[in-house]
Amino acid sequence: MSTPGKPSVRLIGLSLGADLCWPLAFEQILHDLDLTVEHEGEAVRFEIERITVHPFSLTYKPKYNVVIDRLTHWFATSREWLKKITLMDGVYVLNNPWTLQSMEKHTSYVAMMRLGLPIPETWMIPPKEYGDDGDTQVTVSRYNRLFDLGEIGDKVGYPAFLKPYDGGGWVGVSRVTDSASLHEAYDKSGTRVHHLQAAVQGWDKLVRGVGMGPQVMLFKYDPGQPLHGRYVADPGVLEGEEAWRAEANTRVINAFFRWDFNSCEMLRADGQLHLIDFANACPDSQVTSLHYYFPQLVISLLRWTIFCAAVKRKPVLNPDWQPYFDIADLDLSADEKLRRYDALAKQHFDADRFEAFCAEHLSGLHAVAHAYFGTEAFREVVRQKVAALFPAHEVDTFTDHFFDQIQLWRSHNPVEA
Repeated sequence: MSTPGKPSVRLIGLSLGADLCWPLAFEQILHDLDLTVEHEGEAVRFEIERITVHPFSLTYKPKYNVVIDRLTHWFATSREWLKKITLMDGVYVLNNPWTLQSMEKHTSYVAMMRLGLPIPETWMIPPKEYGDDGDTQVTVSRYNRLFDLGEIGDKVGYPAFLKPYDGGGWVGVSRVTDSASLHEAYDKSGTRVHHLQAAVQGWDKLVRGVGMGPQVMLFKYDPGQPLHGRYVADPGVLEGEEAWRAEANTRVINAFFRWDFNSCEMLRADGQLHLIDFANACPDSQVTSLHYYFPQLVISLLRWTIFCAAVKRKPVLNPDWQPYFDIADLDLSADEKLRRYDALAKQHFDADRFEAFCAEHLSGLHAVAHAYFGTEAFREVVRQKVAALFPAHEVDTFTDHFFDQIQLWRSHNPVEA
């Protein structure tokens, strides 16, 4: 309970790794917004704190209402802390540490195939090498069977991609074009379990949908460009029904796995969006790659986090997949199934309540963010991030480049009078 006349505080924790630019922008915009909302008869304000790593009692009570997590997928101490505060204390965490730890890319492929979404032909391949402990060697010698890798390659078709079943960031991914290149890539793959996945032929556009609660942002992506140019400024990357399908695909995947902040890669070919990569625990959020799209990501993160903190949204730790499967088994068109999946996703994210909350309390957020992204203070944030990644002689050039891309976004998204 808050003291009469004194607002209650909702504390947002940032669990960060190497992130630099988006937390600085997030913190400053929330400060400039100076927000107090009325929720269920209570005045509510918001504060932010960066979370440090330290020993903790399993019975301690956390002070956070919402935590934005960027470490669970690789940093064990923070992962176990987050599992404790979600399980014991009901703290809402973006993302759910339970499903992020248990659902790798293999699971996401299988699940979306079960829902009938367009996934390229994919095979799981046992590792080329194994550890030398006794039990592993006994298992391999008794039960592993020799297989014809070239025959599997012919079934999948070429070109194809050999890639770790649980990987990220294109680590260990090889594009193979024939049996010889497949064998060469496999021979170098070590002890990792891999997928062999057919390439999507004849695609003309690669789109990344980044989901933030019920919100989805669509980004055009060109993997053939240098790192700083792969996200292409294109506010109309998809339109109409195509845009809806891309948004719905992203939202459904996230709701299905109880993820709030995740990206979905789709290739457009023959009038269809093929899903190729959509289990991304830590989506790219840096100004040095997103540039033009960076402000919208920060704004969307602020909207969803403020809403979750204000209403004290509770985590749903265990997935409930049967309602999706029930729809999958109906004799319906692919689009009608997707619409019904999307309705379940919006229900999970409380989308109607979220939009009403934003309309009532966050109508001024765009103007505050728009002003901030034009300041010298933000230019300095860009410079700090550029200096962390680029050689000294390129810092000025790329600071100007990324800042100019943000100004292009500001010109495309003016503040309404």
